[in-house]
Amino acid sequence: MMKGRLLLVEDDPALTDLLKWHFEREDFNVEHTPDGEEALLFATESPPDIILLDWMIEGISGLEVCRRLRRTPETANVPIIMLTGRGEEADRVRGLETGADDYVTKPFSPRELVARVKAVLRRVRPALAGEQLRFSDLEMDIVGHKVKRAGRTIPLGPTEFRLLRHFLEHPGRVFSRERLLDAVWGRDRDIEIRTVDVHIRRVRQAINLDGQPELIRTVRSAGYALDDDAA
Repeated sequence: MMKGRLLLVEDDPALTDLLKWHFEREDFNVEHTPDGEEALLFATESPPDIILLDWMIEGISGLEVCRRLRRTPETANVPIIMLTGRGEEADRVRGLETGADDYVTKPFSPRELVARVKAVLRRVRPALAGEQLRFSDLEMDIVGHKVKRAGRTIPLGPTEFRLLRHFLEHPGRVFSRERLLDAVWGRDRDIEIRTVDVHIRRVRQAINLDGQPELIRTVRSAGYALDDDAA
């Protein structure tokens, strides 16, 4: 059974052949381009299940490709794993802040990369199915527009529902206020950045029933994340 559609954006022919062999052996449908502009075109016209994106590619950089993919509605929620020779922490942070879901430094094991891709897809596929999202004891019925924690129904307004859904679709990932504004309110908005804090507070008040553990973590100077260790 096909595991998923993967877009590989890599301009090293030898590495491309190696990765295509490993992923096709695992029943992935692999589409490849070495060019950033072409990658944006492929991804927008037919969004893949996941993107492997090299930082240093022909045309525009992988970092800029990632940034544009996150700003495009069709690809905003497609998982992106960046491949790079840059191992410094500052570069890793730049990649993640731009919107990458994971970051793999060269040289790496192709088998490990396949395992990481599978792990990301296992996490996001419930969101792609568009029905049920779960994290810890929190459950969201997207179709029924209902949220429960430990079996108890939680009333949420439309904005809080969209905000919580975004976190549930990307557990453990840190989002800046700017990224949350783009994802939840959209680019065509005239809203103060601190509005995010207000709605985060409302979500916390709603889901932290009877002194239950905090699930939304504040990351100093970075933003917020849905996390079991939020307390």
